[in-house]
Amino acid sequence: MEKKHIIIIGGGIVGSTAAYYLSKSPDHRVTLIDDGTGQATRAAAGIICPWFTLKRNKDWYRLTSQGAAFYETFMEDLRKDGLEHLPYKQTGTFVFKKKEEHLRHAVQLADERRVDCPRIGEVTIHTPEEVAQVIPPFTSEYGAVFATGGGRLNGTQLVDDLRNLFVKNGGTYLQGSASLVDEKTVLFQDEELVADHLILAVGAWLPQLLSPLGYDVDVRPQKGQLIEFETNLQTDDWPVCMPPGEIDLLPFENGRMVIGASHENDMGYDISVDKDIINGLKEKAATFIPELVNEAISKIRVGTRAYTSDYAPFYGTVSGNDKLWVASGLGSSGLTNGPYIAWQMAQHILGQDPSYDLTPHSPEKYIQKLPKA
Repeated sequence: MEKKHIIIIGGGIVGSTAAYYLSKSPDHRVTLIDDGTGQATRAAAGIICPWFTLKRNKDWYRLTSQGAAFYETFMEDLRKDGLEHLPYKQTGTFVFKKKEEHLRHAVQLADERRVDCPRIGEVTIHTPEEVAQVIPPFTSEYGAVFATGGGRLNGTQLVDDLRNLFVKNGGTYLQGSASLVDEKTVLFQDEELVADHLILAVGAWLPQLLSPLGYDVDVRPQKGQLIEFETNLQTDDWPVCMPPGEIDLLPFENGRMVIGASHENDMGYDISVDKDIINGLKEKAATFIPELVNEAISKIRVGTRAYTSDYAPFYGTVSGNDKLWVASGLGSSGLTNGPYIAWQMAQHILGQDPSYDLTPHSPEKYIQKLPKA
């Protein structure tokens, strides 16, 4: 029997995860196409700790919380496939609050949410002095709650690992730009590739990909910039730090510190470096870790997130076509819920039941077929 052909456009966290799981099937051949431009996964900070959010969208929280819990299964699957140095580590997370009552509320919120998601782990309140005992150079006037279940992800390492495993499983990786001839045919370097199932995981570029086919897509780009330091600090086991405001501090192994990220709504698809933004990130980080004042920035990353008008993600099949799958609008939570979304889509394509209701995240609200002129 001829294998069914699955084509995935977009090699970020959603596309790469879907490609990895689908390539395990002996009944399918999988092609992944990606040009890498502005990829949000490679530019994202990597925080996996959604449980303290105050967003009122219950569907978003349920999806993202389950996405964080999925990392245990996800990493175990990668380990079974021979990956020794995993890109995810459960380090715990400090979430800082300006007021004592906000700290108590955070603990109460975690206790309530732990019923449905034990992955949160233990949650305790720490004074600024107690935080400094865990992270010696850290200075802050704010106390923090510490969640043992929080962790951090190296997004670049993850998509590279997934691609290597995907190719090892027999998948075909094509680097470059692709366009759609119709809802099952992809044009890549003057060659038409026909898919039995097509997954579009191009993030903020989904409108451009679907527009030629007469679709209007409610997705817009948001620019994000972050910085890295290579320090002599003993960062291997430091927790992630989420101070008040937009800046976060992620310690990785061997003294590497990631600081970010900006949220720029009016820059379109621009991925140039803004020195003012970069300097602002360094200055803010140095208020928490003063040693960074004298450290040179070792790397700058710039990416483009995808947002919908109501800031909710969507994924599933496009109305009227059960072979055309899309996922977009994940915003800054993409590293947390992206693998879980991809796994669900892969399960459906393989004829399996992921036991999760996709209905609240249907693309129907965000993708409309325009009437022919």
